[in-house]
Amino acid sequence: MIDYRSEAECQLQLVEREDLEDEEDAFEAIDKLISQGINAGDIKKLQDAGIFTCNGLMMQTKKSLTSIKGLSEAKVDKICEAAEKLVNYGYVTGSDVLLRRKSVVRITTGSQALDELLGGGIETLQITEAFGEFRSGKTQLAHTLCVSTQLPLSMRGGNGKVAYIDTEGTFRPDRIIPIAERFGMDAGAVLDNIIYARAYTYEHQYNLLLGLAAKMSEEPFRLLIVDSVIALFRVDFSGRGELAERQQKLAQMLSRITKIAEEFNVAVYMTNQVIADPGGGVFISDPKKPAGGHVLAHASTVRLMFRKGKGEQRVCKVFDAPNLPEAEAISSFHFTSSD
Repeated sequence: MIDYRSEAECQLQLVEREDLEDEEDAFEAIDKLISQGINAGDIKKLQDAGIFTCNGLMMQTKKSLTSIKGLSEAKVDKICEAAEKLVNYGYVTGSDVLLRRKSVVRITTGSQALDELLGGGIETLQITEAFGEFRSGKTQLAHTLCVSTQLPLSMRGGNGKVAYIDTEGTFRPDRIIPIAERFGMDAGAVLDNIIYARAYTYEHQYNLLLGLAAKMSEEPFRLLIVDSVIALFRVDFSGRGELAERQQKLAQMLSRITKIAEEFNVAVYMTNQVIADPGGGVFISDPKKPAGGHVLAHASTVRLMFRKGKGEQRVCKVFDAPNLPEAEAISSFHFTSSD
């Protein structure tokens, strides 16, 4: 474990956006289009549809924008032209991309070994997927990140709030309290900075994502947790006859999650289930692979495989990542039966 108690007593004080002078604004608010000649009524229609930033607007297709009641093709063209003057969605140089990468925040996992494995922690602007069997540690890491995300940047935190979408009923606020105490933080303040929603259908899960834009455009969020990403899709779609539709809906939801990560510079941590892999071969005992197929594999930037170790230890392996070597780390979180 990383010892944070040696730091000065940490009283949770999330900074306001105007205090982040050294951090480039992650987005342009949609109401800035007024200065480009777009009327307030049309901006209100965009906000009612869950679009609160110019960045988010440019991530929409014109087909989806014209489906908004009251927005004609001519209005959509005018709105998009105005947004293009505020945000650059064309070509940039590699140096510009490098400069943008400076806004990436790495959030500590609370485990030094796991942080080293991940190159510093869970990164913003990307999706980190953790898959593994029941009680392998995925949800425990989610609970730890709920707390560590709220640490100041100087303590390898994200200095931001957390949104938690729970599809399996595994979130336990009482588990947040000892974690907060271990980090030297006020448990009540930590819980107040976590917004939580229980999803019961895949449609509900998607709608909860749409509603996040309004909150993230107004408050300093740094982490979105989806635990788990696939559970409701496996329930709501059954059999091979519905597989194509399931994967299409899953792809749409993952696209929305990716846009949230990039639009608001937040880290996304989502857990995934495993399924038996008949193609694993007779030489692999009890072969398992992550659920969701290629759709989920392509959406995740970093894929982590969790498994049980000795006693209460858990082993995390980098299964797939663009910038990390394939390696393992043993974490020493305290686990309970719901992990």
